Amino acid sequence: MTAPGLWHNREFNLLWTSQALSDLGASVSTLAMPLLVLVLTGSPVQAGLVGTLALVVRLICRLPAGVLADRVNRRRAMIVCDVVRLIALTGLAAAVWTGRAGLPVILAVALVDGVGQTFFSTVEHAALRSIVEPGQLPTAVARNEARNYAAGLAGPPLGGLLFGLGHALPFAGNALTYLASLAGVALIRRPLQAARDEPPAGHAAALAEGLRFVLTNPFLRAVLVIAAPLNFALGGAIFAIIVTLQRHGTEPAVIGLVETIIAVGGLAGAGAAPALQRRLPLAVLVRVICWAAVVLVASSALFTDSVAAAVPIALAVFLGPACNAALFGYQAAITPDRLQGRVVSVILTGAMSAAAAAPLLAGAVVAAWGGPSALLLSAAAVAASAVAATVSPGIRTMRPIEEAAVPA
Repeated sequence: MTAPGLWHNREFNLLWTSQALSDLGASVSTLAMPLLVLVLTGSPVQAGLVGTLALVVRLICRLPAGVLADRVNRRRAMIVCDVVRLIALTGLAAAVWTGRAGLPVILAVALVDGVGQTFFSTVEHAALRSIVEPGQLPTAVARNEARNYAAGLAGPPLGGLLFGLGHALPFAGNALTYLASLAGVALIRRPLQAARDEPPAGHAAALAEGLRFVLTNPFLRAVLVIAAPLNFALGGAIFAIIVTLQRHGTEPAVIGLVETIIAVGGLAGAGAAPALQRRLPLAVLVRVICWAAVVLVASSALFTDSVAAAVPIALAVFLGPACNAALFGYQAAITPDRLQGRVVSVILTGAMSAAAAAPLLAGAVVAAWGGPSALLLSAAAVAASAVAATVSPGIRTMRPIEEAAVPA
């Protein structure tokens, strides 16, 4: 019997819709918090501190979040994350409204929001296997990518508009989206984890078990080796283009088009991902996408004196959701439920760590040798991913996802 499509999957649609709203609210706040610090302090350094703190907190919390996702009731954990973030953002909105918001308050809320977002997203990915059939996992991952890109595209202009109308409005709006997220999760009927037959191990032992599972599985080892250079390359390429355009005296409004062009590419790619998955076996799809990305990132080095350099990167990002959907959909299918959170947290920690280093290294290369050299460095990093996808036994031996899936 054929499983109903995702559009008819009540549980997935509840989760997806509520998180689409939550992602939009988070994107609005991501823009509004630095703007608020600038208004209050006039310091770009202190404004940048907010974003840096959020990135560092998410990186630090990712592995503990994976352990939590495999130890606790996942529905309850997501609801707690939403309640805490709802209180924090409501408090910030009230503080801004009454003129009591200072830098310590903003940083505290950014910290709480970053921790909550990391734990929620890790638990959500761990729960996906419980509400989606194995064959539909790549499509589900692609749809989640689409909502992230859509939020990244719509959130900043909406955040700027709301901030202009009233400095408290972006944070009040984000609080409302957490309320919608809470309602969506609460309405899900299906259990979000399998029954636990064994008492949970200690935190250190549980984390070690997740690391061991990833490092001893040929496919998951390949995902680590592929994802980290890809994230490093795309983050570095985008930063290199922006810095190079700024050095050439390009108007800020034009530089802003870089992020827009790339976000449009990602959103379109998320929509096209299911069609690409239907036409190519997963292993072939991953290899083709990686090698195509090498050519595209390298070709952007030819256009660094104009915003046209963003077009090849946008095309590479267009291919990204299909690659992510194939890799993370397969990962969710082959990983036992009791390990879902730890496995995805290990992979994302590796990928995020590489991406965090990209702006610093790309900026140094641009300063020393220019934008084309930085983009060629990014292309070389993508080539490392492509070689890994080509020679890795874990990728070559990928089976149809329905055959490879472990029992839910």
